[in-house]
Amino acid sequence: MGTPNDRVPLAERVEQLLAGGGPLPIVTAGDPVLRRASEPFDGQLEPALLARFVEALRVTMHAAPGVGLAAPQVGVGLRIAVIEDPAPVTEEVAVARGRVRQPFRVLVNPVYAPVGGERAAFFEGCLSVPGYQAVVARHAEVRLTGQDEHGRAVDEVFGGWPARIVQHETDHLDGTLYLDRAEPRSLSSHQAMAERWTQPTPEEAARALGFELP
Repeated sequence: MGTPNDRVPLAERVEQLLAGGGPLPIVTAGDPVLRRASEPFDGQLEPALLARFVEALRVTMHAAPGVGLAAPQVGVGLRIAVIEDPAPVTEEVAVARGRVRQPFRVLVNPVYAPVGGERAAFFEGCLSVPGYQAVVARHAEVRLTGQDEHGRAVDEVFGGWPARIVQHETDHLDGTLYLDRAEPRSLSSHQAMAERWTQPTPEEAARALGFELP
């Protein structure tokens, strides 16, 4: 049995969210909306409302701040996510992690598949799991298919850090949190990260905390 809010039509629920103005409240782990597969987008929001919702996701992502945000993270079970990464890191970190600037993108009904068998493991966090990070081994390169906010087909290969971002956000749309894929022994508070694990790779953390990297 759903909550009363679950029974409100999606368009009406989005209108209610947007009525508050400013960044939207971010849903945190423990809310069932983060554990459900999202409904494929098929015109549930008319174009003007979709545009307003996408802009609200962008504003919320920037304010958090983060490099991606999926609709379930603001309580809307639609298969929509936004990503953007200015990559404000040192050259050493950028090279080690394959982190490059990712312009703003809207992903509608995204699905990813691995390209090759290479995996990369790095610390990762989530706006819906505040205060912590953990090492996640993900596909180093993926092919992403879906649409953009205008209904145009997307079929693109992502590598490096952008590949990690699209996997993380697409997982949200399937009801999966990064912790489901993380190495449990790597779980670290933001304070521990700042004091101990600022290195470009998690190799030192793996030795000290006792977990293996791929």
